[in-house]
This record gives sequence, C-alpha cells and structure tokens, in this order.
Amino acid sequence: MTEKRIGVVSIIITSRESQAPRVNDIISEYGDMIIGRMGLPYAPKNIHIISLIIHGSTDEIGAMTGKLGLLSGVQVKSALTKA
Repeated sequence: MTEKRIGVVSIIITSRESQAPRVNDIISEYGDMIIGRMGLPYAPKNIHIISLIIHGSTDEIGAMTGKLGLLSGVQVKSALTKA
C-alpha cells in the first residue's frame, strides 16, 4: 500500500481571468484527496489565494502540484507530513 500524507497546498494566482478555470479543473481532477479548500481574493494586489488541505500519496500530490505549477501566473507550494 502506498503511504499517504496529510498537508497543505497553497496556490497564488496572479492571472485570474486566464487561469482560474484551468486551476479549478485541475483541483476538481484531484478532488478525492482534498479534505478542505479555502479561497480568498486580495483585491489591493489583484491576487487570489487558494489553500487546500490534502490527504494523498506523494505521487498524487506531486502530479497535482506539478500541473498547477506549469500554469503561467500560478505559484504553488506544499507542506506535507506523514499521516
């Protein structure tokens, strides 16, 4: 059995108009490992921040963050612990 981890993924979007639909598509694709999601716009800087609480294998998490990180105007960071 593949070891799963619990953690948080932070996503900062600076190109909301062009990237928000794709970001949401990717998040939906990995919805089975998402425990919770919080999204906040920060209008003064025209950025949008999404925090995900996740539970999945490092391969699953890496696949999702890798796809998100390839998008222009999207920055992704994760912090994981053993579950």
